[in-house]
Amino acid sequence: MKRLKIIIGILLLLIIVSYVMLQVSKSRTFQFFGGIVRNVNTEEKLVALTFDDGPTHNTDKIIDILDELDVKATFFVTGKELEDNLEQGKKLVNAGHELGNHSYSHSRMILKSPSFIKDEIESTNKLIRQAGYKGEIHFRPPYFKKLIFLPYYLHKNDINTILCDVEPETILGFSASSEEISRYVIENSKEGSIILLHIMYDGRTEVLESLDDIVNGLRKKGYDFATISQLLDKK
Repeated sequence: MKRLKIIIGILLLLIIVSYVMLQVSKSRTFQFFGGIVRNVNTEEKLVALTFDDGPTHNTDKIIDILDELDVKATFFVTGKELEDNLEQGKKLVNAGHELGNHSYSHSRMILKSPSFIKDEIESTNKLIRQAGYKGEIHFRPPYFKKLIFLPYYLHKNDINTILCDVEPETILGFSASSEEISRYVIENSKEGSIILLHIMYDGRTEVLESLDDIVNGLRKKGYDFATISQLLDKK
């Protein structure tokens, strides 16, 4: 009977620990090492447009749209796609945009070894440098998942963990129209907001089509646009 109670106690403890780790892994406000940047505390009417994944064959189209809107953005690229489309990455840099690190393989970086995490980040950083980007490289975890080794590595290497506070596709779903996306972003952005969008793939035309309304709508409210590094300088 005593042994059974011990076994039950251990199982309950494991369940509790697993639950806590799960919550930490997906928390938008807490991690064991270093800080999380979801937005920047500033009184200036500045927001950052950020795009995840890529680069892809759609990069030229995206650059043209942002040039027409006179907006510089931050692109969190994956190493694999950058390796396959290095010329597209160079075009982003030459157009004045900022490149961030979104891992090499876009794997969920929990329950991964320290060596795996180190290689994912450093190999992608190397490719970002090959694309010609010379500024500070920030990191955004795939799926926003992180637990122990990833935050420890980032904190140890003084790399910012960038999340966001405006993510229409997560809230509205990937079937949202361009009008719904732009309206959500305009209504929910504030001073120092970091906006997350996915525009690199053919299936995200609604997001691409929302950019004009997002930018013009926020400008009508007095906002201007900054890269993540520029926004962080306002802290």
